[in-house]
Amino acid sequence: MKKSVTTFLLACALVLGTAAMALAADAEVQVAGLKVFQWTIIAAGFGIAIAAFGTGLAQGNAIRGAVEGTARNPEASGKITVTMIIGLALIESLCIYALVVALILLYAYPMALPIAKMLGLPV
Repeated sequence: MKKSVTTFLLACALVLGTAAMALAADAEVQVAGLKVFQWTIIAAGFGIAIAAFGTGLAQGNAIRGAVEGTARNPEASGKITVTMIIGLALIESLCIYALVVALILLYAYPMALPIAKMLGLPV
């Protein structure tokens, strides 16, 4: 319990300390950086939306096929169910990959250095 409180206080100090440095920068540079980050957020949102939509359609088709197969041949329901669950896991992994890419765009921000050079910020 004590360790988590200490970690929380250190995190708060870090956030408050970096906020002061961010407010000391030029306003034009901040606006340009925020516009780039804004478009990054929009791109990540659209990526997740498209991935979730595709995943939902694919999982619906997979379940429909499994139910139809079980209706035609009830004796094979065990094999169909196992195959369906494996397929659903593989389909869901595609949406998880899109989530990982979106989180990298939002938090790791791989384009930070090139954009800083483009805006003439000290690197």
